[in-house]
Amino acid sequence: MRKPDVPVLKDLVLVGGGHAHVAVLRRFGMKPLPGVRITVICREVHTPYSGMLPGMIAGHYGFDDAHIDLGPLCRFAGARLYRDEAVGLDRAAGRVLCTGRPPVRYDLVSLDIGSTPDLGVPGAAAHAIPVKPIGRFLEKWAGLVTRVQASAGPFRVAVVGGGAGGVELLLSVRHRLRALLAGQGDDPDRLGFALFAGAGGIVPTHPAGARRRLGRILAERSVAVHDRAVTAVAADAVTTDDGTAHPVDAALWVTAAAAAPWLRETGLALDERGFVQVDEALRSVSDTSVFAVGDIAAMVAHPRPKSGVFAVRQGRPLADNLRRAFEGRSLRLYRPQRAFLGIVGTGDRHAVAFRRGWLRDGWSVEGGWVWHWKDRIDRRFMRRFADLPAMEQPEPPVPAVADAAARAMLAEAAMRCGGCGAKVGANLLARTLGGLTPVVRDDVLVGLDAPDDAAVIAVPPGKVLVQTVDHFRAILDDPYLFGRIAANHALGDVYAMGAEPQSALAIVTVPYGPEAQVEEQLFQLMSGAARTLEEAGCTLAGGHTGEGAEMALGFAVNGLADPDRLMRKSGLRPGDALILTKPLGTGTLFAAEMRGRAKRRWIEAAIAAMLRPNREAAAILQAHGATACTDVTGFGLLGHLLEMTKASGVGATLRLDALPVLDGAEETAGQGLLSSLHTANARAESGLTDPATARRHSRYLLLFDPQTAGGLLAGVPAEQAEACVAALRRAGYEMTATLGVVGEATGVGLT
Repeated sequence: MRKPDVPVLKDLVLVGGGHAHVAVLRRFGMKPLPGVRITVICREVHTPYSGMLPGMIAGHYGFDDAHIDLGPLCRFAGARLYRDEAVGLDRAAGRVLCTGRPPVRYDLVSLDIGSTPDLGVPGAAAHAIPVKPIGRFLEKWAGLVTRVQASAGPFRVAVVGGGAGGVELLLSVRHRLRALLAGQGDDPDRLGFALFAGAGGIVPTHPAGARRRLGRILAERSVAVHDRAVTAVAADAVTTDDGTAHPVDAALWVTAAAAAPWLRETGLALDERGFVQVDEALRSVSDTSVFAVGDIAAMVAHPRPKSGVFAVRQGRPLADNLRRAFEGRSLRLYRPQRAFLGIVGTGDRHAVAFRRGWLRDGWSVEGGWVWHWKDRIDRRFMRRFADLPAMEQPEPPVPAVADAAARAMLAEAAMRCGGCGAKVGANLLARTLGGLTPVVRDDVLVGLDAPDDAAVIAVPPGKVLVQTVDHFRAILDDPYLFGRIAANHALGDVYAMGAEPQSALAIVTVPYGPEAQVEEQLFQLMSGAARTLEEAGCTLAGGHTGEGAEMALGFAVNGLADPDRLMRKSGLRPGDALILTKPLGTGTLFAAEMRGRAKRRWIEAAIAAMLRPNREAAAILQAHGATACTDVTGFGLLGHLLEMTKASGVGATLRLDALPVLDGAEETAGQGLLSSLHTANARAESGLTDPATARRHSRYLLLFDPQTAGGLLAGVPAEQAEACVAALRRAGYEMTATLGVVGEATGVGLT
């Protein structure tokens, strides 16, 4: 994470990762605005570039060619990336409402959430495949490809929507499916294609020459074009307004754009179709703290079609006006171009180009050279977000925000003392904790429900108290997720002992800043932690909160266990199978992420693994006879295994090929992108019996990779191992693996 040089004074929230917002991130990365924190809320962490998606469908581009990875881009911009879906605005409180996390505070918010095809036709929502949102379309597209390849006999594909997007999608789909069938020795001519364009015909707003060219190409490729509106969709047919039912096996939906329904609940001024009305500064005409761009915006003074051509060009003026709004300067007016160049691919590295005026017809050309011209344009655009320039860091970093109170806060920050443990104010802390709903247990006699100087916990007869503590600085820019992961990490030791967590005390460090920002961070952080503790049945009984240079969180956790059922590191027995319940790689992946060199989908998979509790895994291991267990965390797999073998007086043999590994971890480790703790962990190599031959293995370095909220490593009787692994995988630990076996001799061998 980029460490702030000054306290966070203002919050900018970008909702959606559309074409304009990625340009905003790039520009703020090149020239940061000190004191302004950027948060991106987006359902998908890879932004599809509309110009290359048809080429991707046609098979000319891979996923990464046609998508902008928001992870490295947000890292470059110093922005927090929250993977979630916005579902509302609480404008009075200045909050973005989300589906899976607490509301997110903003001073300014910008909406770039795109649009979706209008699925108002009966049966369309149930049976059609909408082209937007793109992420969901690509999942359904993969399923359609599988269906076509597995089919026999005629297979009919329809596209509903006769605009440029519908025509280009149909031609791309046709090219890809025919090529796939031909490649497997099947007859591509058994595929049939139809385009339902409506009464206006194909591309009705394009120059006449472009319409003629595209009409000819569709006819040459035996695409049936119907100039009728679709009135109903069924699983095996689409019905048009003349009452004809046209048999189809799949219908792709590329009709006129529709706006997100939740916008109607915000009170913002909307047009008749539900899109946010904005002025010439791209700001809501009804709320000066709200901006909107791309398909979701309706420019009152300069109406334009919903097209990525316009969205791409809105990025620069939006970034400029957001900066000006924070600085208290007047906003600049933006007037979209009246004429634009359009290029429609035909699936086979051939394209039709046209220039369209706003109020007049234009020209058109076509050919293979047009496709290659478009390819160069698109690749040049994508390189802007892959090859990011060096950041400009103002010297000194003085906030330019106009708020006088924020400037006073900056002056106060330079004089902060560390007295009283640098504690956070009592009122702020009370408000934050008041917003949480802690688990209430009968054995917690004094806790947050009646705060005192210390928590008081009762220990029932016949049980033993298991205590552990963990504390580490934030590995994520998202305090809510970090709170969940930190709590999960701390609970791991309790589960590894075969105990049930009862209560936890939190140790929290938050960066200094204005009270509103500190309260927001603390609330997000503790909301995440409280959720994980609640799911574990563990009471948050109290803790300590202080100020520091960067966010950090830890917990002292108490658990109860039956003394006869404790799992110990010293319990390994010769012949036991070694089972690991989660994949390795969080250390190297987050080291790469800090350098902007990890794909965000790798990080999302790592986060998902870290969020997976060890509770059920511990119960399954115990049920299958495990007597030795530990959680794999900071010392890495080999370090923790050596602790077990030494305590048990045994050795072990590991199979490197069997190590479960997170996507991307082998790649980042192989590039030398390793955790700062890796060097210390690698000293455990001395415990290996013959490391020389294993060093060439692509997974060798991951033996020393420190894990956050890692899995459980346990010794299970050999005869129970297969059933244990199967049970763990059924329970959701899909990458559980048997790594090797416990032996009589000391040391750890590798095969």
